[in-house]
Amino acid sequence: MRISRIAKAIVSGIAAGSAAAVTAVQDGTVTTGEGVTIALAVLGAWGITWAVPNKPQPPAGV
Repeated sequence: MRISRIAKAIVSGIAAGSAAAVTAVQDGTVTTGEGVTIALAVLGAWGITWAVPNKPQPPAGV
């Protein structure tokens, strides 16, 4: 299966952001600090995922 770097980064950003958001809303409110944490989780996941290359595909005849 071939997944582009953009799709991989978007999915990782959504996963990281939703994990941080679920933790942030446990008390019923989202503070400024929790909002910043959610944003940094998304941006960090995008950056790290974008920087890591996909595994090279083996030749078709192998």
